[in-house]
Amino acid sequence: MREAPQTLLPKLFKAWKITHLVFENDTDAYARDRDSEVMKLAREAGVEVIVHSGRTLWNSDQLVEKNHGKPTMSISQVQAAGPKVGSIPRPIPAPKSIPDPGDSTLDFEQEQPETDPDFNSGSRKREDNSYQKISGPNGDFAVPTLDELGFSEATSPHRGGEAIALDMLDKIISNEKYTATFEKPKTAPTAFDPQATTLLSPHLHFGSLSIREFYWRVQDVVDNYSGNASQPPVSLTGQLLFRDMYFAAQASLGYSFGQTLYNSHCRFIPWHLPSKVDHKTKLVTGEYHIDSPVAEEWFRRWKHGRTGFPWIDALMRQLRQEGWIHHLGRHAVACFLTRGGCYISWERGAEVFEEWLLDHETACNTGNWQWLSCTAFYAQFFRCYSPVAFPQKWDKEGAFVRRYVPELKGLDKKYIYEPWKAPIADQNKAGVRIQGDGKEEEEGMYPKPMFEFGERRTICLDGMKKAYQVGLYGDDPKVIDGSWRELFDDSAEGPTEGKSFDDAMTHEADEDEKVQNGPDGGDESDGAVEEDESGAKEKGGETKDGDAGRGTKRKVGQATLDKHIKKSKK
Repeated sequence: MREAPQTLLPKLFKAWKITHLVFENDTDAYARDRDSEVMKLAREAGVEVIVHSGRTLWNSDQLVEKNHGKPTMSISQVQAAGPKVGSIPRPIPAPKSIPDPGDSTLDFEQEQPETDPDFNSGSRKREDNSYQKISGPNGDFAVPTLDELGFSEATSPHRGGEAIALDMLDKIISNEKYTATFEKPKTAPTAFDPQATTLLSPHLHFGSLSIREFYWRVQDVVDNYSGNASQPPVSLTGQLLFRDMYFAAQASLGYSFGQTLYNSHCRFIPWHLPSKVDHKTKLVTGEYHIDSPVAEEWFRRWKHGRTGFPWIDALMRQLRQEGWIHHLGRHAVACFLTRGGCYISWERGAEVFEEWLLDHETACNTGNWQWLSCTAFYAQFFRCYSPVAFPQKWDKEGAFVRRYVPELKGLDKKYIYEPWKAPIADQNKAGVRIQGDGKEEEEGMYPKPMFEFGERRTICLDGMKKAYQVGLYGDDPKVIDGSWRELFDDSAEGPTEGKSFDDAMTHEADEDEKVQNGPDGGDESDGAVEEDESGAKEKGGETKDGDAGRGTKRKVGQATLDKHIKKSKK
């Protein structure tokens, strides 16, 4: 049904004589406010509310409770707290029959949802008519189609649905050795058709596959395997532990988990393109300040796969076309945007992933961008992904790049990751020209790299080292009032000089600022950087002790169907 639950459900309670409301617990910050309002309305209507936990292995709030009331900031904390919550429940059998739905008459008026701002406006090719009627444009209560939403046909080869998910799971489980010995860091980020991992994360997100079904099907194989089975965190079940870790961290921290400012567990780094924050609500406004036109241009080129680094560009193009990339690919592009190249805020990258990932989970996306930017969960900032050396480890021929960056498909393998080094004769032979700044998209043209990677890596490492020495977190008074600048040299990387960061800390927008849609002013930005299971040591990864409470309200523009939520400080 097409209407906000806060206005629709009270009408349904009365019209259909509802006695019970059953739903799954959702610990996303904005969902807590929505569900709190719905439960209040249900009680007022005399409806009994039953809430079950099913998105995670353990109830996220209980996991926090057993972690001494603190956010879970490491896998070891999850492994210690989880068993204290209890054993992971086995999934119950699917029902053999479903009772008749009863009267579904809708004789009341629909209240149209808020449509401004429309973060998807840049992707729409025609008007959105999905909310014409409560039962949908065709009156059949069907899931909205891309055509109804005003979008073009899907470019992703990945399809949803429970039947597809269970079939994929069956094929994985049938290969006992693969299932029992799976180690995600050893899977190739350059593999495609087929990919090297399960690609079940979108099904976990949309609910077409139960996380407990996945866990127990895998665990039963591991328990019966006669060889040496892999173990968490690198194993298949280990991936689910990372997921629970991020969900519980978000459940504890609430809205502040998704941003730097006012986040007690996120290290403060003076990134380029910082978010604007409304200090009355302590939340990001959905806008960011362009402290550096160069950084803004880098962000635009990164987002659209025009950086001049083929490995990065291939990954970003795969993401945009298919809605999924391998976890090590996510690591590479996230490191490149933040501490390993551009020194741009992780919040900008998280927004892009939120827009394009099929497996996007708010908690996992936020947590992994903090991990890869070394602002929380992980602290080894000196370990960077080279856009040249790293992919050569997996794909010396460059098949992955040739697939997603077809301009370079004819280039000799010795230049496939460094096309700017190819002599003119080799470029002519391959039918490509290496020139330009990424703005031109002529056939047979590929841009030069937007910076010298070695130089940028050194600059970023110096900046990270200084930020770690200063040791500020997002809730520090110096971060809130802007006096943190006194602790950094004016020549340091990021908006450390002048009034640029003062502007970025205010609610009002200037002409040179862009909303979180991104640099092209049209798109609105998951999985998420997928769960990190590299098995790296957790030294320094647990960040700051203490809990921060759940904040006050949602981000601007998040879940516009929930516009009826009344915000109250917690």
